[in-house]
Amino acid sequence: MKKPRVCVLRTDGINCDEETFYAFEKAGAECKMVHVNQIRSGSEKLASYQILVLPGGFSYGDDVHSGKILAVELTSFMKEQLESFVEANKLVLGICNGFQVLVRTGLLPDRKIGQIKTTLMANDSSHFECRWVNLLVERSHCVFTRGLEGSLLSIQVAHGEGKFYTDPVTLQEIENRGQVVFRYAGTDGRPTVLYPANPNGSLNAIAGICDSTGRILGMMPHPERYVERTQHPNWRRMPADTVPHGLAIFKNAVDYARQS
Repeated sequence: MKKPRVCVLRTDGINCDEETFYAFEKAGAECKMVHVNQIRSGSEKLASYQILVLPGGFSYGDDVHSGKILAVELTSFMKEQLESFVEANKLVLGICNGFQVLVRTGLLPDRKIGQIKTTLMANDSSHFECRWVNLLVERSHCVFTRGLEGSLLSIQVAHGEGKFYTDPVTLQEIENRGQVVFRYAGTDGRPTVLYPANPNGSLNAIAGICDSTGRILGMMPHPERYVERTQHPNWRRMPADTVPHGLAIFKNAVDYARQS
């Protein structure tokens, strides 16, 4: 069976591209590093791929605002390609900085390019947060978390601007439509807004959301950093058959793309 093609989009400041590339290849995809300038020049086309991933990092040094400049590039020079990609029922994943980009393009939460309704603000702690956190996987229609609903994942966060924020009306709409995919949770497995289990003060403990189709996912934690058992700090205490918690997210995406 032919492997789904994944476009790992790169630009200045992106620094999680290699880990994301590895995660998707381990999940069974064929990946290619594509610089944003290759899309702009026409030497690469988004239509050639089944999955688009925006990795973590600090695109353009997060100048102006985290993810802002890359979002402007995507909506100004690649709007038609993005719209066609999404309308073709293909998958989009934004991790950390990629999540920040997706909300600033308008692809999240409503797939309306140019309409910004949510943001990722500076952490309440006012400093960069880097640690392993618990993520509760909500029941949703998200393609990336099929079979994981109700489980508690251990995933790493590494961000300075990860506080999910929006107005009360939009927040309620996101909740009502079942678009919350991940919530920060305490050791008891329950969602929490308390620091440090919630590393940034996100409203409703939101760590990741999807669009109404479940095919576009944005999340602040880094699943690509836990696709091998030995990547977890407590791996020696884990059973030998432990499945890395981040790997299933990538496998779900690859399986969906294979069947589409």
